[in-house]
Amino acid sequence: MTRFNRFIGIDYSGAATPVTPLPGLRIFEARGVESPLEVRPEKNLARHWTRQGVAEWILDAVLTGEPLLIGIDHGFSFPATYFDRY
Repeated sequence: MTRFNRFIGIDYSGAATPVTPLPGLRIFEARGVESPLEVRPEKNLARHWTRQGVAEWILDAVLTGEPLLIGIDHGFSFPATYFDRY
């Protein structure tokens, strides 16, 4: 028996603003031993996720109380403008 029932992988992008739809921002989810499937944004039938939308989706997932594991592919760094200045 596994500790988690739900596995979520997020290909994250910090580009633009929190409410900008980004084609590189994607969510995949697997349950149990099933293969992962892409999760599409539902709000306003948007084509791409926004960072705000991802945060809200994660919050909803966590609040279910179901054991889940979330992995985020994120290149943590200072903003590009920081490197331009220094």
